[in-house]
Amino acid sequence: MQKSPKLFLIVFLLVAAFAGTASAQVDPLSPRFFYRDFQGRMRSTGVIHHYWHHRIAHPLAHVDPRINPKLMRAATIAEERANPHSKGRCWQYVKEALLNAGAVNSYPKTAYAAEAGGELVHSYGFTRLSVRDPYSAPVGSVLVYSGGRAGHVEIRTRDGFASDYHSKNACYYHLIAAYAKLSS
Repeated sequence: MQKSPKLFLIVFLLVAAFAGTASAQVDPLSPRFFYRDFQGRMRSTGVIHHYWHHRIAHPLAHVDPRINPKLMRAATIAEERANPHSKGRCWQYVKEALLNAGAVNSYPKTAYAAEAGGELVHSYGFTRLSVRDPYSAPVGSVLVYSGGRAGHVEIRTRDGFASDYHSKNACYYHLIAAYAKLSS
């Protein structure tokens, strides 16, 4: 039986082509993810293996029975309405979550997030908690930070923090204080 040189050449080229693509996909120095876009064209993007330089492990927030359950509802509302990224409207989103949960009886009037603590204490019966670490704040507590032009405010959720966006990590600004409304 005589073998065709053309068939041998075709098989050799196919094996070489598949070996080249397989090594490009397995290359540990530049791993790529391949996909087809909506127009059917083949695209690729890099694979991110490490987002943080070191692993961040924070425990889940604890539920303090002294805190008003409406604040825990506000934390749930804030988490449900949060965006993937900040829109620069943290205090507006927290105000709406507090109002919709019934934790406050009217829409807070202050414009800046750094002023939120004073208004919550004087107008709505909140108490300043003795918390210095945002990760040790109980679920539903309102955390006020200084920094930037207007500061930042967020609500502690079970697994992170929510304002106009949700994050597992606390804000990097300096924590002014944590506030909560205690049950009667």
